[in-house]
Amino acid sequence: MSKSLFKDFEPMSSKAWKQKIQVDLKGADYNDTLIWKTNEGINVKPFYHADEFETLPEISNSKATDWKICQSIAVIDAKTANSKALDAINRGAESLIFNIESETVSIKDLFQDIDLTKTSIDVKCDFLSKNYVENILDVTLSAVEESRVNIHTDIIGNLAKTGNWYDNLNDDHSKLDSIVKSTNQISVDLGLYQNAGATIVQQLAYSLAHANEYLNHFEGSKNWSPSEVEVTFNVATGSNYFFEIAKIRALRQLWTTLASEYGASTDCRIIATPSKRNKTIYDYNINMLRTTTECMSAILGGANVICNLPYDTLFHKSNEFGERISRNQLLVLKNESYFDKVNNPADGAYYIESLTEQLAENALNLFKDIEANGGFLSQLKEGTIQRKLKESAAKEQADFDAKKIVLLGTNKHPNSEDKMKTDIEISPFLKIEKRKTLIEPIIEKRLSEKLEIKRLSKE
Repeated sequence: MSKSLFKDFEPMSSKAWKQKIQVDLKGADYNDTLIWKTNEGINVKPFYHADEFETLPEISNSKATDWKICQSIAVIDAKTANSKALDAINRGAESLIFNIESETVSIKDLFQDIDLTKTSIDVKCDFLSKNYVENILDVTLSAVEESRVNIHTDIIGNLAKTGNWYDNLNDDHSKLDSIVKSTNQISVDLGLYQNAGATIVQQLAYSLAHANEYLNHFEGSKNWSPSEVEVTFNVATGSNYFFEIAKIRALRQLWTTLASEYGASTDCRIIATPSKRNKTIYDYNINMLRTTTECMSAILGGANVICNLPYDTLFHKSNEFGERISRNQLLVLKNESYFDKVNNPADGAYYIESLTEQLAENALNLFKDIEANGGFLSQLKEGTIQRKLKESAAKEQADFDAKKIVLLGTNKHPNSEDKMKTDIEISPFLKIEKRKTLIEPIIEKRLSEKLEIKRLSKE
């Protein structure tokens, strides 16, 4: 062809499109019929157009060609966990997360025979110990100078989740200073807020305010080299496909804005894991469909590491089959669905660009409000953050109960023949432990729990 096909058609403005739609609606109200009003305060339109943007969107710096397939491993016994890690690497895992429960776990045994130049490792501990971190560094750096080991230290995340510091405020911050000086790494867990029922705007604003507490703490410190410190965000992705893509993109934009104010590195790592909030024990194979689209959102949004959730993680102990399936889902996305072939695949999509801009703007406004009212820690101690989370979680729960939010096989088209009582190995329900806490902890809870308990009682 001598000329582009598009030259055969007259350009249509967004105004012209809207007029045509209004004619086709035959008197029905455009806003009531076609505008989707979300809990994030965003009104989603039926179409988006180039003339709605004053300037072309900037090219994002995320690289979908570099995302890593990750497997999370609970570490109770070092040698057992090491064996599982080597098997996972042999079967396609490119990254590992070690969740270490006790200081008695041998780091030397845990990292035995793992090639740290090829496999990146993230270490999350259920305790706070400067000596243990130094032990990790001694073992890994003695093995290879360019090891890719990331140590997660998030004392504010622990406070928010448990209601207590590891030890106390002063000791925790003192240990944090020492660990960051050694590792140049900080982590922020915004998955906690998602699993507790936060809106996407809240997740972004709270994570930004959460990170800002660390930046405030280190500002002016002799141990602080802002340009050298790497921040890792742990994200939980839900099933709102395009919004979750936009969420991760917005998170990078917001971090760039905040980090620039402190002279810190504007780059960040994002580890994405599917949400537990919408997972179910009944018709549990549908969890595989949910986690697949959630991992797709994370990849297209620009997450660096994708750690899938086994379909049976709610009610089965760790098992080879569930972990193999979850890993294979990512292998299919990467090697058969070509989700690692194009960088920045969401760039230029008018809908996603608009969502990203609105989520970032709304989250920034909420962040500023938090800072104007004392900051994140202050609002945690006052219970403001917890109250806001309860309100958004209650609204989402009401939508689920009214079937406005659908979980197939659970609150819509349930299989009455599906029995689960004898298949549950671990409790999938919220456990409340009475203990003394400094603040009210943020509680993670699934949408389908109440309904599932009722069904189980009738089996």
